[in-house]
Amino acid sequence: MNDALLVPIDVVIDETMKTLDHHSHNVAALSDAEVCTVAVVVAHAFGNHQQRALDLRYRLGYLTTRLSPSRINQRLHALAAWLPPQAETVGTGVVQAHAAISDVVIDNLPGPVCRRVRAGHCGKVRGRAYCGYCAANKEKIFGWRVHLVYTTSGVPVACALLPASYHDLIPLHELLYGLPPDTWVYADKADNSAPDEVSLPDDTGVHLVPIRKDNMIPHTTAERAGLRTFRTAIETVNSQAEAMGMPRLRARTKAGFDLRVWASVLALTALPSTSNHGHMLRLGVQFGNNVEARTTFYVTIIDKGNDRVLCR
Repeated sequence: MNDALLVPIDVVIDETMKTLDHHSHNVAALSDAEVCTVAVVVAHAFGNHQQRALDLRYRLGYLTTRLSPSRINQRLHALAAWLPPQAETVGTGVVQAHAAISDVVIDNLPGPVCRRVRAGHCGKVRGRAYCGYCAANKEKIFGWRVHLVYTTSGVPVACALLPASYHDLIPLHELLYGLPPDTWVYADKADNSAPDEVSLPDDTGVHLVPIRKDNMIPHTTAERAGLRTFRTAIETVNSQAEAMGMPRLRARTKAGFDLRVWASVLALTALPSTSNHGHMLRLGVQFGNNVEARTTFYVTIIDKGNDRVLCR
């Protein structure tokens, strides 16, 4: 946790709220933008543990007033509707700032609200729609599934929160709408669908490249190279999300759970372990923060038109 990460996050949130004509109350000790920034920092550096985050930020001078976790929760719930637009703003900013984006990765994470055996006593959500299965962990879950679209450097550009029993293909068109034309989307075996592969280029202008099964049409050379090169970014992002506690979020209400999920998605854009830090700094420049960033990329050049790999 340092100024290089906190300042761009705070600038993006503050400028977005000002652009949408939102103003904090005159007597509020902390502005609404600072409260939203606290939620992102809690997810980013403290594993969604509010008490530790508030104490440390106050001692380091990032907060001018000490607020209790209960008071922060009250204000966060009042501002919960602002977090999804913030995540959408960051995703749109990344896409616009990098118009040459030609490859993204789509995947999902389990968001259980409780253990499956306690589903009958859970008051956050109810119904069989929330009973799902996580094939990667080989376990049954009760709750939500977080569907995310990342750039190849691990920056989320789109997100959807759906009940755990819903199929991976349900939010596919909605998540991929708005991406640059001719973008290749690398997915796993759950996203295999011949009708969607045909309709997606017409509806959204993107090309779906799922990991196909053995009895399906094999991949081209360019598709194999893209899957081998870019699908590994998912494992890094999933590990970062697990470190922030996304698979084991603790909240008493559905609204509180949603709030923590969206704060975690925003926090993923600020993690410095990949080139995400450069993306957040560039967003800070775009919204008025006078920060410069230099990022070195090592890429695989794939000639998709001629179906060949030029270099690595």
